[in-house]
Amino acid sequence: MSATNASTTPADSTGAVNPIGAFLHGPSQIFFQKNVWTGVAVLGAFVIADWRMALLAALGAVASTVTGALMKVGRDNVLSGMQGFNGTLVGAGVFAAMGAQGWSWGLTVVGGIACGPATWFFGWLFATPALRRFHLPSTTAPFCTVTGIIYALTMSLHVSSDPAHVHGVTAKGFLESLLTNVSEVVLVNSVWAGALILLGLFVASWQVGLAAVMGSVIGSLCALALGESAATITEGLAGYSGVLTAIALSVTFLRSSAASWLYAALGAAITAVITLVMTDLTDAPHYTWPYILTTWVMLVVASAIRPLRRA
Repeated sequence: MSATNASTTPADSTGAVNPIGAFLHGPSQIFFQKNVWTGVAVLGAFVIADWRMALLAALGAVASTVTGALMKVGRDNVLSGMQGFNGTLVGAGVFAAMGAQGWSWGLTVVGGIACGPATWFFGWLFATPALRRFHLPSTTAPFCTVTGIIYALTMSLHVSSDPAHVHGVTAKGFLESLLTNVSEVVLVNSVWAGALILLGLFVASWQVGLAAVMGSVIGSLCALALGESAATITEGLAGYSGVLTAIALSVTFLRSSAASWLYAALGAAITAVITLVMTDLTDAPHYTWPYILTTWVMLVVASAIRPLRRA
């Protein structure tokens, strides 16, 4: 991830580290922000879903952050939340698959720890001669990799969720999707959680908040055009990756400009197609892979487009 806002810092005027501030930057970096209040909003979204989910997300953040520190990735990297966001998502992913049973807590710690080596691997991969010039971010790939492995190895421990009964996308359902698209980035299906996260994004940066709205709208419209099911659209499962793609390409990895915003809108639409393809290919959760794959490819392509400049 890349922080586009540094309005808050984990150190006071004397240079002493504020561990609470450093911890909260982890959840906020899920949306590319280094902002305590955005982190509070994301954790609040977990609480809205289930307080145990919030605890598992926090546990994952601590495990991955401590691991990053022990791996000596750099003080600023740790304090800015760059080692915490993947672990946060691992905790949320474990809860989504397994609930809060006993195994969930240990697997969240193991998964959070595993994010350290996984992040190192993607950093090494993108530093190879063939890829170095593109400056690709590992972003949430460590979370997807680690949680995907945990999901596959714990099939017998999975809990079932009540199926949604939605017959046709109504205007109300479409409007709800604009917020659930945001909340599903952190595996939460809640209008109120989505609204809280969106508020946190606008607190960090109005451009980031606007980009999230743009990605959400495009994601839902494309899902409708592509014939996604009503339940998938209403619950935000078709549009959440587009939210991240829009933020990533409009104001995070590319310098904000008219060209970057148009490019981000295209990216959100492509992400919707990738999401549909992956949904048709497997019943297993694909987490944020549609966003990751789209963003990686579009950053490579952007290197050849003069109006698009890296941030």
